[in-house]
Amino acid sequence: MDIDFENKKLLDGYSVVIGCDEVGRGCLAGPVVASAVIMKPGVIVSNLEVRKIKDSKLLSAKKREELVKVIEECSIWSIAEVEEEVIDKINIHNASLLAMKKAIMGLVFPHLTSGGTNGAFVCVDGKFVIPELDIKQQAIVGGDNKIFSIAAASIIAKVYRDELMNKLHIKHPEYNFAKHKGYATLYHRQMIQKHGLAVCHRRSFCKKLFL
Repeated sequence: MDIDFENKKLLDGYSVVIGCDEVGRGCLAGPVVASAVIMKPGVIVSNLEVRKIKDSKLLSAKKREELVKVIEECSIWSIAEVEEEVIDKINIHNASLLAMKKAIMGLVFPHLTSGGTNGAFVCVDGKFVIPELDIKQQAIVGGDNKIFSIAAASIIAKVYRDELMNKLHIKHPEYNFAKHKGYATLYHRQMIQKHGLAVCHRRSFCKKLFL
C-alpha cells in the first residue's frame, strides 16, 4: 500500500491528512472504538515495516500487534470509544461516527480546522462523512484497504479494542470474550442465552436473542 492519496492532498495544499476508522460496529458487546492517524512525512520510505501496513482484517493478531508499535512511533494518533449504553441510546451508526469524531478531535496537532493553505483533510472509511466536523473530509468505501492512513487507524483501533475485550474476558469468563471479541458467534449467542446479559452487552443488539 502506498501513500499516493495522502501525497496528492498535501500537494493540493492541505497541511495534514488524517485517516480515520472504527472497529467493533457489529459486536454484541463492548464499545465501538475509533482511531485517527496522521502519518509523519517520509516514514513509508524510511521504514520497511511501515510498508506492511494494510487493512487490519487482513492481518493476523500477532502481525497487528507488531505493526501497531511501528505506527505509533511513526505517526500522531488518537483513540476514542463510545460505550454500550450510548450505542443503545443513539444507535450504532451514530455511535460509530461519534467515536471517529472524538478520535479526530483528540489529535494533538495544529491547524486541524485552519492554517496552512486549506487546513487538514480527513479520509474516513465507509459511506458516510462525520457530521458537525469543521474539517474537510471524504468518505471512502473500503478505505481501510485503499488508503494508507485509514489502514493504520484500523490497526490501532483493532489492537486497542481487542485488549479491552481481553480485559472483559477476565471479568466475565463465561462469555469467552478473549476468543470472539464480542462478535455474534454461535458460541457467544449461546452463552448469552445461558447466562443472560452482562453490563457490557449492547441491549439493542441482543434483544432478539430473548424474543
